[in-house]
Amino acid sequence: MESIQVITQDYVNVLITTSDSEDGPPIERRFKKEISVLEFKTKLELVTGGSAATMKLKVFDKKNNFVCDIDNDNALLGSYPIDDGTRIHVIDNFTMVKDFAANDSGERFQLSEEDYEKKGDTLRSFLQRNKLGKYNEEEMIKLKEQQQKELEEEANLASKVLVGTRCEVRAPRQPARRATVRYNGPLEGARGLWIGVQYDEPLGKNDGEVNGKRYFTCPPNYGGFVKPVYVTVGDFPEEKYDLEDEI
Repeated sequence: MESIQVITQDYVNVLITTSDSEDGPPIERRFKKEISVLEFKTKLELVTGGSAATMKLKVFDKKNNFVCDIDNDNALLGSYPIDDGTRIHVIDNFTMVKDFAANDSGERFQLSEEDYEKKGDTLRSFLQRNKLGKYNEEEMIKLKEQQQKELEEEANLASKVLVGTRCEVRAPRQPARRATVRYNGPLEGARGLWIGVQYDEPLGKNDGEVNGKRYFTCPPNYGGFVKPVYVTVGDFPEEKYDLEDEI
């Protein structure tokens, strides 16, 4: 008898990272838990630019501890221990092979893109035959329309966040943190708009620089970049912290 997969929540908000952008900010997306892992991979193609046929998925909890691999294409996404705020790291083996070849002159066997297309037993050919994922034109149109709507809503929120104003950052499952807005705009290699803030205390991850590009300047560990939806602008007095008394 096959086991029954119980899904307790319809949607889940996860953070997506890839092998070629591990140091950059993650991309947050919302997915149905009831979709299969195969469907999930095809949706990730538009997010990561990778291929569902070659990508491997790893799950990390909110403390960045490795949890498990998502390794069964037929299982439901919700059958894995994935909650809001979970990070899913995408490793694209096909991309890794190409990068490896570009940095090494040694001879080795590689399956070219043309030869891969000729094979009839691949995941890609299965998706093409059954019109799944990016090979389903109607689904792709709906997904692009949804993404465009999300970008417009994000732009509307960002337009209300002015550089130099005081704000409070309220990210999921994290305590509210007061800060000053230092940047508002896109980040190289990341989708959408981001708000750069300087926190009142050293609870950030940088000094205003991400992946070698500087967007603003602040003391180390006081800077951070968050999506506009998590930023509330207002008359928030600067909080004073007596860090010397902390252990």
